[in-house]
Amino acid sequence: MQNLLTDIPGVRVGHAHDAALASGVTAILFDQPAVAAIDIRGGGPGVREDALLDPANTVERVDGIALSGGSAFGLEAASGIQAWLAEQGRGFAVRDALIPIVPGAIVFDLLNGGNKAWGRYTPYRELGYAAAAAASTTFALGSVGAGLGATTANLQGGLGSASATTTGGIKVAAIVVVNAVGSVTVGDGPWFWAAPYEIDGEFGGRGLPAAFTPDMLAMRIKGGPAASASENTTISLVVTDAILTKAQAKRLAMMAQTGMARAIYPVHLPLDGDIVFAAAACTRPIEPLVELSELGMVAANVLARAIARGVYHASPLPFAGALPSWQGRFGS
Repeated sequence: MQNLLTDIPGVRVGHAHDAALASGVTAILFDQPAVAAIDIRGGGPGVREDALLDPANTVERVDGIALSGGSAFGLEAASGIQAWLAEQGRGFAVRDALIPIVPGAIVFDLLNGGNKAWGRYTPYRELGYAAAAAASTTFALGSVGAGLGATTANLQGGLGSASATTTGGIKVAAIVVVNAVGSVTVGDGPWFWAAPYEIDGEFGGRGLPAAFTPDMLAMRIKGGPAASASENTTISLVVTDAILTKAQAKRLAMMAQTGMARAIYPVHLPLDGDIVFAAAACTRPIEPLVELSELGMVAANVLARAIARGVYHASPLPFAGALPSWQGRFGS
């Protein structure tokens, strides 16, 4: 176990980003099509193919997932991933036609200091293609891919991942781009809200403060009174090796959303676009009540850990007025 999304067999992750742009794309590819669903809690989401993921709709499985910066412009990233998959002969068969199924979600990073003057066409399609071509079983965390330009209320955001195994041996892992309107840390200190779920000091081992003051519990949001619904979002994917139906994958996504509430304060606001995709590689049978409940519980813990790891590993952007990183402010 690498404590990464790719601990689920048959899953690969690739990044592509542009430092001058201060934005990028992360591609998640499935070696075999995966059952998938989505749960949206934030008030300002940006998504592609979300209707397809409704359990009532026909297509059961997806070939990949696109996570991207660029706000609505970044929805182009899924087209680049789709193009790469098409070249590999992947896709949903409609007679002789193959259509790669690639849902996607975006974060708003247009005001982070990077050069967004890209001309008529955005770079996100090509970044998506490059991310898919780079997909591997190992990948970096922090200021990479779709997490390069991410921010939170008080610190640089980033891309995180974590994994775990249930008592029954079912694996579950998460990947997340943390661009939250709220804060991942408590007050002005180094403590992560997700501290109770930390394993082996994976995000600094600082625990929680000895006591909570009113100031620690006060609302701290990106942009303060001028915060905008278009400027924030935490987008994520949880994957399991369990055999799930599309409806069960939807329930897994809903249960995993609790992980955002454990790691971000406040969360699921009108100013956020919080999204959890859930996907199942469908290689291990699972009991549909108690074992599925435990899987959802563990998935929430894993997502909370991934959120903290994304901020813990982030680096500051090299622009005037950029937010500090956790490492820069508190050390390792």
